[in-house]
Amino acid sequence: MNYYEVLFTTIPTEDYQQDLLINALGDIGFDTFEETELGFKAYIPEINFNKDQLEETLEPYVDMFTFSYEVTLIPQKNWNEVWESNFEPIAIGDKVFVRATFHEPRPQFDYEIVIDPKMAFGTGHHQTTAMVLQLMLENGFVGKKVLDMGCGTGILAIMAAKLGAADIMAIDYDQICYDSTIENAQLNNVANITAGCGSKEAIPNELYDTILANINRNILIDQMPRYAEVLKPEGEIYFSGFYETPDLDIITEEARKHGLKYITHKKDSEWVAAKFVK
Repeated sequence: MNYYEVLFTTIPTEDYQQDLLINALGDIGFDTFEETELGFKAYIPEINFNKDQLEETLEPYVDMFTFSYEVTLIPQKNWNEVWESNFEPIAIGDKVFVRATFHEPRPQFDYEIVIDPKMAFGTGHHQTTAMVLQLMLENGFVGKKVLDMGCGTGILAIMAAKLGAADIMAIDYDQICYDSTIENAQLNNVANITAGCGSKEAIPNELYDTILANINRNILIDQMPRYAEVLKPEGEIYFSGFYETPDLDIITEEARKHGLKYITHKKDSEWVAAKFVK
């Protein structure tokens, strides 16, 4: 799969302005962002890129603060190089260390997850991944049946397995993510993850104790009725991939319509991971 990289140079007058712009880009299909010294880079699959839509999305911000951007097509054959240059290990306190195959191990951590990122997504927003991992560490997974939606490289599914989950279904719409999840499960000697390729229609007609969904606000809202259908009573669901303002209120209100009660959330910069219970 080819990707477009949009390099933004920004001069915001307030810190939140760039975050608002990133959030708006997420709403039109950009799924990975990397901060730079002068702004940020945003990535979107070639098939989802629409220049007119991008310009329309940027229009409200023209009078808000100064920015410019450059668009570059990254062929699939070069994506590994981009991934490796952007991929940083994730440490969750002294408990979890997520690293790629090209990073040195750190055996002092209780749990280590090793992934080969290839061309799949899964750690684009380090804050959201880290916060979901934190919530997972604080809650029980032993013996549970888990659904991981938007699994990317399979990090959260693998963590669930290491925390004792009995059975895990990991789903992503991207074939590369599907393949990557299978390979990374094998790399971590995890045998109880089943991968699926698709969206909400790929969710089996089974009941789950826990659902992990680190995607973005619009997709979460679209898929939430299906999540509620397959989540057991008293089951837990962890949402991430969105901002505290205004997204958390929007997610909470939509969840309430489907019998999902807000419990708590974590925040890093403006990113949020939230726990709900059915």
